[in-house]
Amino acid sequence: MYSITEFEFIILVVGILACSASAETLYHNFIVKETQYTRLCHTKQILTVNGQFPGPTIYARRGDTVIVNVRNCGKNNVTIHWHGVNQNRDPWHDGPEYITQCPIQPDRNFTYRVSLGEEEGEWWIPDVREVVEESLREGKGPNFSDAYTINGQPGFPYPCSNDGEFTARVDAGNTYLLRIINAANTKELFFAVAGHHLTVVGTDGSYVKPFTTDFIMIIPGQTFDVLLDANSTAGSRHYIAIRPYSSGFPVNIKNATAVLQYSGNQRSPRLAMTLPSLPAFDDTNAVTAFTKQLHSLASEVHPVHVPQSIDQQIIITVAFNLLPCEPGKVCQGPLNTLLTTSLNNISFVKSARSSVLDAYYRNISGVFGTEFPDKPPVPYDFTGKNMPSFLLLTRKATEVRVLEYNTSVEIVFQGTNILAGENHPLHLHGHSFYVVGSGFGNFDKEKHPLKYNLVDPPYVNTVGIPMSGWAAIRFRAQNPGVWFMHCHFDFHQSTGMATVLIVKDGEGSESKMLPPPSDMPRC
Repeated sequence: MYSITEFEFIILVVGILACSASAETLYHNFIVKETQYTRLCHTKQILTVNGQFPGPTIYARRGDTVIVNVRNCGKNNVTIHWHGVNQNRDPWHDGPEYITQCPIQPDRNFTYRVSLGEEEGEWWIPDVREVVEESLREGKGPNFSDAYTINGQPGFPYPCSNDGEFTARVDAGNTYLLRIINAANTKELFFAVAGHHLTVVGTDGSYVKPFTTDFIMIIPGQTFDVLLDANSTAGSRHYIAIRPYSSGFPVNIKNATAVLQYSGNQRSPRLAMTLPSLPAFDDTNAVTAFTKQLHSLASEVHPVHVPQSIDQQIIITVAFNLLPCEPGKVCQGPLNTLLTTSLNNISFVKSARSSVLDAYYRNISGVFGTEFPDKPPVPYDFTGKNMPSFLLLTRKATEVRVLEYNTSVEIVFQGTNILAGENHPLHLHGHSFYVVGSGFGNFDKEKHPLKYNLVDPPYVNTVGIPMSGWAAIRFRAQNPGVWFMHCHFDFHQSTGMATVLIVKDGEGSESKMLPPPSDMPRC
């Protein structure tokens, strides 16, 4: 047993609004390696890109192509996923290990081609999993985080953190675009800036109808574009703060902080600075009220294309489960079991012999099945308090769902109270989708669709499933390929809360998946 200092972090990019230009091809080299960093008075090795934590920012515009050569100089296998970039017709460069590629082994390299369509303000993330691996070995839940960070720094009040806290420097009178990314492993986060209102203008790379708020709530994997008017006095300093939101489990509720620093000769002392007012860590009403304000711009320039009718509906239960402990092994889950997770009572497992994409493309048998169910195998009171004991156990399998090209799809994610209820951020690769409805309790297929928003729902790639509730999404399957769908809590994804959607080729050449590049890593 060894000690792990775990950080959950949020990334904040600050910039003045700029004009667009013609499309370009941009080239970057990423060196992935272990680097020593000191946080909370402890020094340890963490995986970095080009020695930076957080990693380097890629500046690109809509329509650009980004070529990134990744060299793995670390000790373990890695991949990089370009979160929120749909990679039209090109799943080969999407990144999730054993789904669309075999990992990049130590002392090997792979060149990613990232084609930017209509997405704006997306992000990349390396596949690393030290904390998750301990949980998988012992069959228990993940450790609580020791700290949260903003751009890699915990800030006040954490020990050994005041001197290196992230500072965003601004000039009074300007308006700044904040691009906020929740890169935490397991926590939804509140975010606010003391003494300032925030105007939300986009999420997950798509515009929304602007609205002003004192805080945002951002789930893992989600991004927000927020305008901040720098309307305070020259030289003043204001805390930026985050706090976790959790409806189901206890959490470390300490804030992490950064500083908004106005230019000027005089600087306000730290003692005069106050923290922004943030909702309580379990304030579900505040979260619900914030989420309801998200609506697509739905303008002539930025129209919505919500499927008004559907060809296929899939209802998916999201659950905690148990698996029997292997003979002779001690597991730390309930009653000497392995704590696991599932979608529709299937705990997804990856095959290390081939990626799902390569097996699909080359027609290799035995890697995956195609019988992921379109509804829960057993109906029950999903959000009830007393769950039948037989629901606790699940099964491991690699089952996917195959969709015909151009199918109009509705997926209803239904939260459950098996073992415990919790919010779950579900992320789909390769497609953005419209969140047409959500609520608490069990989804009612007769009543709830009557209240769907089919006019201006938010267009996103990550959706929060409320604890003891449901969320419905719609999209058109127009991106041929193999696309991972999973909970964005790392522990949940790693223990089986995932599946794969395979979208078949269409008729024309522009609706067919591209062939693989010549330098694909091998398993």
